[in-house]
This record gives sequence, C-alpha cells and structure tokens, in this order.
Amino acid sequence: MSTAAGTATRTAAPRARGGIGQSVRDSLVVAKRNLIRMLRIPEMIIFGLIQPIMFVVLFSYVFGGSISVGGDVSSDLYREFLMAGIFAQTVTFATAGAGAGIADDMHKGLIDRFRSLPMARGAVLTGRTLADLVQTALTIVVLALVALLVGWRIHEGILKMLAGFALLLFLGYAFSWIGALIGLSVRTPEAATSGGLIWLFPLTFISNAFVPSDNMPTLLRHIAEWNPFSATVQACRELFGNLPQGYPVADAWPMQHPVLASLLWSVVIIAVFRTLAVRKYRSATV
Repeated sequence: MSTAAGTATRTAAPRARGGIGQSVRDSLVVAKRNLIRMLRIPEMIIFGLIQPIMFVVLFSYVFGGSISVGGDVSSDLYREFLMAGIFAQTVTFATAGAGAGIADDMHKGLIDRFRSLPMARGAVLTGRTLADLVQTALTIVVLALVALLVGWRIHEGILKMLAGFALLLFLGYAFSWIGALIGLSVRTPEAATSGGLIWLFPLTFISNAFVPSDNMPTLLRHIAEWNPFSATVQACRELFGNLPQGYPVADAWPMQHPVLASLLWSVVIIAVFRTLAVRKYRSATV
C-alpha cells in the first residue's frame, strides 16, 4: 500500500525545473499555443474587430456634432478627442475575452493537463495574457486605420505616437490579469464574459473617454479624474496631440501627470492581480 501511494505521489504532478529562463520559455510555449488556436478560429479575431469599429463610426457621426470639446462643438474636433477613449476602451474590453478563454480551459480540464507537465506554474496564465496582448495589438492597428479614414490625425510625431500606443497595450496587458482572475473564479466561460464586462462599463463611462469630465457631478468628476482608464486616455491625447485648445485640464495629479500616472496604475494592477491570479490558479487546480 505504501509503495503504491508513493508511486502515485511521484507521478501525479512532475516538478517543474526552476529559474526565470524556464518560466519565460514555458510562457512563450503557452502563448504560441493560444495564438495558433486564435488563427484556427478566425471569427474570434473578426468579431473582436467589429465592435470597436462600430464604436468609432457611431460615436463619430452620431455624437460628433453635439458634444462641446474645449468650448467648441465640432465633428472634426470631437473625432480627434474621441479616438484615445475608443483605443483605451478596446484594450480594456479584451479583459472579457481573456477571462472567458481561461474559464473555457478550466471547464474543459486543459488546465489540469498543464499541471501534469513539468512547467512553471505561472506560465499558463502568463502565456495566455501574452497571446491576448498580441490579438489586442492587431485590433489596435486595424482600429487606427479606420480612425484615419474618419478624420483622426496625429500631431506630435511618430515617437510620441508609438509611446501612446505602448501605454495602451500596457494598460490592456494589466487588465488582462484582472480577466485571468475572473476566469479562474467562475465556473463557465459565459459567466466569465459577463463578469468581465459588467464592471468595465462604469469604469469606461465614468471617465474622460467620451466627454470632458469637468461637466460631471462633483463625486463622479473626482472618480473620473483618478480613474486609471482616464489617466491613459489623457496621456494618449497629449502624446497624439489631440487635446484641443482651451480644453480644461483638471487639477488632480493623474490629469496633470497622465503619462506617469498611467504607467504607475498599470504596474500596480499587474503586481496585484497577477499575484492573486497565480495564487487562485494554484488553489483552484490542486
């Protein structure tokens, strides 16, 4: 009996080889697996592109001539103001897809199969979030091309433009760890999708993404000014040169230093939610 039990213990879960290098290699292998899966299911990419394109067109032409930006009601002005918000909304809404993907792997027992391999424990989640980051980058490229077609322009040069997109992707990667935690905490992919979206709507709309925050009620204005989403949107507007003349910049620290605030928010979100997600992964699959 003792011999059989000892044999079962030795074969149940091979111990992963340690080291950062091994963890990086395992993460890249898992990321490759998820990217191949995305390519084999192209509708995942297509549907992921349709929604942000619809937001660009609808917001640009439905609300473009109705919202005052910097004291001026102008469709062209509003399109440039809007695009940073649409970009940020797109990268954060990828959170729901990340959560649903991990919940689906859990539901099918794939996570348990990964556990039977001698691989770093956090590699499964890191690989998944990296694959989602690649898909988000592709979506942003297509979205930027559509934005250019409807009149969006960059006025601060290519280096600042690249810095703005890097901030967006960094925020998207940070939020994908929130999605990972949600995906590990629910029982079905459908629940992960709902749980990944329900809190994103107030986060994105109580912000400076679609309208200036200075006209909001006092409480909502303070929430919007300290919202990590708002910091990234404000940073991108500055880096893209999309802040109109006369636009009132709030006195709140994140709005005065949006690039630094965006970086700090993303680092904090990754540090907190990656830790929680890896801990949940270990306990949920034991």
